[in-house]
Amino acid sequence: MTSSRASRRADPALVAGAADPVLVGVAADPDAPQELLPRKRPTQERSRRKFDALLASARDLLTEVGFESFTCEEVASRADVPIGTLYQFFANKYVIVCELNRQDFASVRDELEQFDGVIPSLDWLRFLDSFVDHLAKLWTSDPSRREVWLAMQLTPSTRATGKISEKQLAEKIATMLAPLTPRTLRDRRIMMAEVLVHVVYSMLNFSVQDGQSHSDAVAELKRLMAAYLLVAEKESRTS
Repeated sequence: MTSSRASRRADPALVAGAADPVLVGVAADPDAPQELLPRKRPTQERSRRKFDALLASARDLLTEVGFESFTCEEVASRADVPIGTLYQFFANKYVIVCELNRQDFASVRDELEQFDGVIPSLDWLRFLDSFVDHLAKLWTSDPSRREVWLAMQLTPSTRATGKISEKQLAEKIATMLAPLTPRTLRDRRIMMAEVLVHVVYSMLNFSVQDGQSHSDAVAELKRLMAAYLLVAEKESRTS
């Protein structure tokens, strides 16, 4: 009888470049999903420029060809960086995509900082509309966001890594929702925020699919979020 470990398909995200077949990171179970991180982050300006150039080239390439045709060699070529330098930073293309995903979530967290304190107010629904419109515009003006999000769904370790970024964003949203749901336990608020993050990104992906009316999908997303938060607010204040 074949054991569950033997029958489990290897996670391709945990294998480095063909010339360097080592696991990324260290885990008690080497086959278990794990966070995918760069091998190192640059500390000097010259290295930082190369690191940023690789990520910028990777984002452009991913948008042009999709993840299946995306290669580290082409990323290095476009960035005018030796392939050995790329592998000093990134073990494989899955790690590159995870870093792009961190960039995307970090930018949203930074933008949320500007609105901290706005919720709740008499205009919190207006804030919700504005912020969803802002995210929707990002997805239509920057196609790489959808490509990155789709690539993050491909392996257990990319999904696990993406979940970490989602949780970090959800923690920020949960803090912002505290005055709106004053009697709701923190664990419940965090769960609510995680649901909101997951629904928003799934709906944004849905909104930019071929043949889909983007504006209609975004309008439905707003209705879902507003109804969800209105119920949460009412339950919290009447509990």
